Amino acid sequence: MSALRNVVEVVRKPSRLMTGMVAPPEPGSAAHKAFTRMASANVWVYRRTGGKVGGKLDGTPLLLLHHVGRRSGVARVMPLVYLPHGDDLVIVASMGGAPKSPAWFHNLKAAPDTMVEVGRERRSVRARVVEPDEKATLWPRLVEQYPPFAGYQKHTERDIPVVVLERRVGAA
Repeated sequence: MSALRNVVEVVRKPSRLMTGMVAPPEPGSAAHKAFTRMASANVWVYRRTGGKVGGKLDGTPLLLLHHVGRRSGVARVMPLVYLPHGDDLVIVASMGGAPKSPAWFHNLKAAPDTMVEVGRERRSVRARVVEPDEKATLWPRLVEQYPPFAGYQKHTERDIPVVVLERRVGAA
C-alpha cells in the first residue's frame, strides 16, 4: 500500500522534473526512463480516480490520449495538458521544446481517428493540426493556461504544432 501512496503523491505533486525542464530527457537515458515510468504511473492513477488524482499538472487539466504507433502498431496512452475549446480539446506537441515533435504527434497524423479520456469520459475524436491563423488565436490562450509552453517554443527552432481534437459524433 505504501508503494501506491508514493505513486499517488508523485502524480499529485509532480516535481520540477516535468514542469521545469530546460530540455526534454534524451530517449534511452535514465531521465527518459524515469519520465516514461512517471507517465505510466500517472495513467494508472488517473484511470482509478477518474482524473481526480493525476488529472492536473500545475493546475492545468490533463487528458489521456490514445494513439497507435505508426510503425510498431503498439497501442499507447499519453497524459497531456489540454485546453477546452467549445466541444473540442486542444493539445500541444511540445515535447518540452525538443528538436523533434513527439511520437504521438506523428502517430495522430498517420491515424487521426482516436480516443481520449477526460476524467471518466471516453470520447472518440479526430485530430487535426491547426493552420497558422488558428494557432495565432489559440497559442496565447495555451500559454496563459500553461506558461511553460512559451519557454518550450523558445528552446526549439521548430514551430511547435497545435492539434485540435474534434469530437466524432456517432463513432464507436
